[in-house]
Amino acid sequence: MPDRGGGPTGPRIRMGRPSRRSRTLLLTLGVLAVLGMAFVMFAGFWTDWLWYRSVNYSSVFTTTLWTKIGLFFVFGLLMALAVGVNIWLAHRLRPPLSAMSMEQQSLDRYRMGIAPFKKWLLLGVTALVGLIAGASAASQWRTWLMYVNGVPFHQKDPQFHLDVAFYAFDLPWYRFLLGFGFAATVIGLVAAALTHYLYGGLRVTSPGARATAAATGHLSVLLGVFVTLKAIAYWLDRYGLTVKSSDFKATDNWTGLRYVDANAYLPAKTILFCIAVICAVLFFATLWRRTWQLPVIGFGLMVLSAILIGGLYPAIVQKFQVQPNEQSKEAPYIEKNIEATRKAYGIDKANPVDYSGKSSDDTKKQRTDSDTAASYRLNDPNIVSPTFQQLEQQRKYYQFPTTLDVDRYNGVDTVVGLRELNLGKLDKRNWINDHFVYTHGYGAVTAKGTSTAQGAPQFTESGLPTTGDLGDYNQRVYYGEKTTQYSIVGGPQKELDYEQDDGTQKTTSYTGKSGVNLSNPINRAAYAVAFSEPQILYSGAIGDGSRILYNRTPKERVEAVAPWLTIDGDAYPTVVGGKIKWVVDAYTTSNGYPYASRTTLGDTTADSLNEGDNQRAVVTQQNQVNYIRNSVKATVDAYTGEVKLYTWDDKDPVLKTWKKAFPGTVESKSAIPADLKEHLRYPQDMFKVQRELLSLYHVTNSDQFYNASDAWQVPNDPTKKDNSAVPPYYLSMKMPGQTSQQFSLTTTFTPSGRPNLRAFMAVDADATSKDYGTIRLLRVTEDKVYGPEQVQNKLNSSGTVANWVRDMKGADSTVLYGNLLTVPLDKGFLYVEPIYAQGRNAEYPLMRKVAVSYGDRTGFADSLSEALNQAFEVDGAEPAEPEKPGGDTTEPPANSTVKEALADAEKAFEDGQKALKENDWAAYGEAQEKLEDALQRADKAQTQADKDAKQNSDSDNKNDNKNDDNKNSDKNNSSSDDKSGDKETAGD
Repeated sequence: MPDRGGGPTGPRIRMGRPSRRSRTLLLTLGVLAVLGMAFVMFAGFWTDWLWYRSVNYSSVFTTTLWTKIGLFFVFGLLMALAVGVNIWLAHRLRPPLSAMSMEQQSLDRYRMGIAPFKKWLLLGVTALVGLIAGASAASQWRTWLMYVNGVPFHQKDPQFHLDVAFYAFDLPWYRFLLGFGFAATVIGLVAAALTHYLYGGLRVTSPGARATAAATGHLSVLLGVFVTLKAIAYWLDRYGLTVKSSDFKATDNWTGLRYVDANAYLPAKTILFCIAVICAVLFFATLWRRTWQLPVIGFGLMVLSAILIGGLYPAIVQKFQVQPNEQSKEAPYIEKNIEATRKAYGIDKANPVDYSGKSSDDTKKQRTDSDTAASYRLNDPNIVSPTFQQLEQQRKYYQFPTTLDVDRYNGVDTVVGLRELNLGKLDKRNWINDHFVYTHGYGAVTAKGTSTAQGAPQFTESGLPTTGDLGDYNQRVYYGEKTTQYSIVGGPQKELDYEQDDGTQKTTSYTGKSGVNLSNPINRAAYAVAFSEPQILYSGAIGDGSRILYNRTPKERVEAVAPWLTIDGDAYPTVVGGKIKWVVDAYTTSNGYPYASRTTLGDTTADSLNEGDNQRAVVTQQNQVNYIRNSVKATVDAYTGEVKLYTWDDKDPVLKTWKKAFPGTVESKSAIPADLKEHLRYPQDMFKVQRELLSLYHVTNSDQFYNASDAWQVPNDPTKKDNSAVPPYYLSMKMPGQTSQQFSLTTTFTPSGRPNLRAFMAVDADATSKDYGTIRLLRVTEDKVYGPEQVQNKLNSSGTVANWVRDMKGADSTVLYGNLLTVPLDKGFLYVEPIYAQGRNAEYPLMRKVAVSYGDRTGFADSLSEALNQAFEVDGAEPAEPEKPGGDTTEPPANSTVKEALADAEKAFEDGQKALKENDWAAYGEAQEKLEDALQRADKAQTQADKDAKQNSDSDNKNDNKNDDNKNSDKNNSSSDDKSGDKETAGD
């Protein structure tokens, strides 16, 4: 044997089969690869199960999982059987190959090639189509659960008089079954035809008969099944007309039947159904007649009928019957659409009330009423976030949201923000710091919405840890809108709780029951794979008690435990019961409400606050819906991550259906704690959907609706330059007819294509109010009432405002316009807008002016009260500059200590004002500290002086000489009065 590359003494290399050692190695590697892929799949499943179990919603996981598995196997098996049986049957019906044609002889090599693998090929094809069909069916788990658990709406559609539940719950499932039937029939038909062709049952190029009798019968039955399904489709299409979308002059999102649908398409579908049934019978009859002549003719007639009856005839009706008198023909169907749309979106009780928009000339009464018409929010939550960030961030690794939230505490509108983590600002980033040390934010910071302190928010809860009006509560924020990374807590590694003012760090260890325990090595391995982080498997920072926290945003958690809900884009925090809880509004939706026009949630809920940087997320779904209810209020505990779902709309049939599908997941409405209910509010995204629909569907007259003569639009935000919609504003205010202020959500409308004000809309947003959810619409009857953009232009063009803006820009400051609030007042509308200025080197803006507009009158001053006085031409405007400590005291205080303290306070105040003008924030903060210390010294000294005076008076009264006593007493009383006045001034 010759040498193989070795030479006379070189090694011999065998060129044969691999050695046993190589085969063993390859087999081992193959097994390991399979086990590795299996463990990766297992890790995803196992970590999901552990997470759902940790939040006590394992039933959601199991119900969803078993539903998907059931649909996968049932429909996967049906598809595999449909294809496999047809292939097997075509093979059994193959003709003898003794006298093969030339065409068949050319296929012989293919038959010979697959002959040894026929069974495996059959199994492979059926398994592949079964897997694809099963995966597709598993994605329909929502459709199946709604079908089997559907409850009636107790509302009937006006065309077929069926319960709305048929269209919302049943029809989608029937359509899925029909689509599956078509797919199975077509794939089975193609597979059978190929098999017949391969084995001689069908011929394409050879002369003579093109198909054997067996192949003819087999394929005819399949074609008969296809045409039968088409007949069913025609029948279901009749009901589908009630939820069909189409373009219509009245609205781009029209849903439901129109004249041509009811008088042309509906009878056409019925006729086509009958033709399809006859055609199907002809195909089935081929089993006995053994000829395709009649079924082919019938199928051709069905296609021709579909073109003529289903296409041409409706077009003729539309052209020659509808268009010449469209308004009259469409009127009954427009009325049905209006009624259904208003019911589906919960706006059926929102009826406009005429409101002139033109006020009287009684300016004194208007000025008096303006004080109680609303609690005007001067702290715009969309602008003051940088101020919160600068004054209350405390440490650079904390952050506040760009758009703060509005809540109510003690009946006062309050701006709220949570101090959450911002790992991007850490000095040292590593795996331990990111996931073990810096694990949570700390504290809720609040400020009055209606007042400021030297232009900055007047904080009612501040500091680190925070103190103020909220009392004692757990301030650690482990779950928040900005908390997107996972953390491992509760183990041997201590967490940073917060850093004290002296630089010392206080540590903590998580004691909640949230998260998944990592003590189990299988759990650690699964999470190491799921998170692609091998250190989880072997890190010494993980030990007994370690728990991994993830899915930490409130929106993520609610979406996970209730995947059948649509989540509002703006979760907001509230402090109740000694805990921080996120409140998340959730919606039940449907796309199957007959005659109700559709809207796209993602587009409808976009406005100027979320179109730019998407800071405040909108409803993320871009799917179209035509029914929506705020049926669930959810809470997420910021420390434990506990998710609670509460029933809010207990009459909603969609919610009832899902509660049947997932029993025990949603608690009753009565289970909502009373202190939590005080902080529940009407959701913004729901309001934005309703205002979008009401811009057109406030009209209930079909002729007026058709002509769109009173169509409205949501105006652009006048404080922005991107033509984005003005956001709705939460505001405590009085609507006409109300005797007291109600926490409301408000918006304005302008006529389509015009800038003047056409309507004002407010909904009672206080969940504790008996009128919660009541929508009030004011339709402005005057044509020349200023709209928001016009008011903004009027203010900007005012000489006083223009000069001030020019001066600010000349001082290298940026001018920011706050929320332009609109309030009905004495048949007119009062506009109030805070205006902020931010120096070039300043870290945050300060409110410097308040602009007011009422009719043709405007006010522009340092304070709201003075601006209102200017607008209503009332004397007694407040001074432009803040009042100095010491006030208007004309006599020096008798106590020298008080006098000295007030002198220090006055100097500190002047230093603070000087620093403020120079944007020297360090000096300003130092001056404020000195001012506070001086006022405290003055107050303490005055209190002691009053006490001493009282003691002297009591002692003198005991003296026998009454005249002297009276004189001394008068003197002491006089001195005491003077000092009391000084004390009040100092406190101010």
